[in-house]
Amino acid sequence: MNKIDELVKKAVTRRTFLAGAGTTAAAMAVAGCSSSTPNLGNPPPPVTPLDIPDNDILNFALNLEYLEAEFYLYAATGKGLSATDALTGAGTTTVPSGIAAVPWSSPSFAQYANEIAQDELDHVRLLQSAITANKGTPVPRPNLDLTFFAPLAVAAGITTTPTFNPFSSTNAFLVGAFVFEDVGVTAYSGAAPLLTSTAILSAAAGIQAVEAYHAAEIRTLLVGGAALSSDQTFVGYANKVSALRGTLGGGNETALSVTSIVAADTTNAIAFHRTTDQVLHIVYGAAGGAGLAKGGFFPNGLNGKITATAS
Repeated sequence: MNKIDELVKKAVTRRTFLAGAGTTAAAMAVAGCSSSTPNLGNPPPPVTPLDIPDNDILNFALNLEYLEAEFYLYAATGKGLSATDALTGAGTTTVPSGIAAVPWSSPSFAQYANEIAQDELDHVRLLQSAITANKGTPVPRPNLDLTFFAPLAVAAGITTTPTFNPFSSTNAFLVGAFVFEDVGVTAYSGAAPLLTSTAILSAAAGIQAVEAYHAAEIRTLLVGGAALSSDQTFVGYANKVSALRGTLGGGNETALSVTSIVAADTTNAIAFHRTTDQVLHIVYGAAGGAGLAKGGFFPNGLNGKITATAS
């Protein structure tokens, strides 16, 4: 076996990605915690997986891209997705009172946010097109809650009261972006080996690469800002978020520092991966428990067939 084959073998497999996905019936179940407060418990253990069709995987990814696109668009412009991009039947997005574009500390940060917002909007459109081209139906934007950052910050130990608002300042925005970016990279890393269509796989790999660029940008801006100001506060916040993600959903996390900006396997420098189950526990804000089908950033759950946890 050559080195490439060894790396592929060590990377995420079909089995590890779908650990926790369960059957279609379990994925569509509507049960579990719906509280907006993160429920800390034991990270979900792995369970026996089943294969899932390409379009179901793409719709799972589309739900996550809706969330990212809404976050970045509101941060950059003070407005979210258009009705056209959200699709017919879309849910609503709950935002902090008085929402407006982030009061950027410099024009450069505004440009960073605008670029990422456009990228995420393009990802939404690409996934919708890919699903349609694959003879499927893209799901509309589900109900989203961008005020969930506040209780999430309490659960992470960033604040003692639910007051954290990622739209209030540049540094708060960077921490909010940090919440999403690593999850997106690890989710795509887990999904890639599952896709049967080479055309769809190529598109998904391209999206993951851009999400990794975003994650690296956010991580570098956090660390760089801390180095320039000698203030480690927001790097500390990011690391608290990282620890909470591990508690909620499991998966690999690495502490962010000037010597540890890239989140990767230390043996082969491969991006970490997460299962659908792990991702759901993180975005729903609850650790452990089968049948969890809503909560956190998705107050009524995701749209599609991969919506509930199996462990």
